[in-house]
Amino acid sequence: MRILMIGDIVGRLGRQTLQTYVPKLKSAYQPDVIVVNAENSANNGRGVTKEIVREFRSLGVHCLTLGNHTWGQSEIFDFIEEEEHLVRPANYPEGTPGKGFTTLSTPKGKVTVMNLMGRSFMSPLTLDCPMKSFEKMYKQISAGHYILVDFHAETTSEKQSFAWFVDGKASAVIGTHTHVQTADERILPKGTAYLTDVGMVGPYDGIIGMDRELVIRRYLTQLPVRFEVAGGRFQLNAVLLDFDSSTKKARRIQRIRIDEDSPWFH
Repeated sequence: MRILMIGDIVGRLGRQTLQTYVPKLKSAYQPDVIVVNAENSANNGRGVTKEIVREFRSLGVHCLTLGNHTWGQSEIFDFIEEEEHLVRPANYPEGTPGKGFTTLSTPKGKVTVMNLMGRSFMSPLTLDCPMKSFEKMYKQISAGHYILVDFHAETTSEKQSFAWFVDGKASAVIGTHTHVQTADERILPKGTAYLTDVGMVGPYDGIIGMDRELVIRRYLTQLPVRFEVAGGRFQLNAVLLDFDSSTKKARRIQRIRIDEDSPWFH
C-alpha cells in the first residue's frame, strides 16, 4: 500500500499548485490513496467550501482532513454531514457536526483516515484528549486496516507524544497545522511512520502562507491585523508512505518538497 499525504492547502495559490502537481505526483509515484489537509484551502485561508471539496475530489484526492479552521466557511454546516470522505478533528465535543474518521476501500485493502487535534496552544474549545479519542475510534475499526492519522497540533512535543502512544496501532501519524515541513521523518520501533509536520501547499514567500508584511506588522505593533493569503512563488510539501501488506506497518517514509530551491525533476 502506498499513500501520498499532501500538506495544508493554503488559499487560491495552494489550490492552483495542487491542480498542477497532483497529476505529476500520481504519474511519478503511483499512490493507491491521496489525502490532503484542506482546512486552509478557501480564498482567505480559512476553511473549505463545497466547490473546493468537489475540485479536489475531481483531481483524484480520496480524502480531505481538516483542523482548527474547520468552521472557517459557514457553508460547511450545509454539507459536512453529506461528504463521506471529509473528516474533521474527532476530539471536538460530542454532538459536533461531521465525523472524525472515514474508511476508504481500495484494491489493496482498507485505509482508515483519522483526524485529531492537539490541545496545547490551540483554540479555547474544550477538546477531548486526542489519545483517548484515538483509542475509542481504534476499537471501532476492524482488524487489518491501514490507519493514517492526521494530527493537527501546534507543539512538537504533543505530536511526538501522540505518535509514541499509538506506535504499533496506527500505520502512520503525520502532523499538520504549523505549515513548515520538518526533517524528522522516521519509523518508530513498532512500525508507525512519523513526521512532525508535512508542511503546506501555497505561497513560498509568505509567513506560513500569509502576506509577510501583515504578519510582521502584527509583531511590530502588537495591534490586530487582518491577515491575507500571500501571492508570488509557490511551494508544495507532501510525504510518501509505503506499508507492508500483511502487517500494515510502515516500510518507508519519504518527504517531498517542491519549490524554486527544490525544483521538480521527474
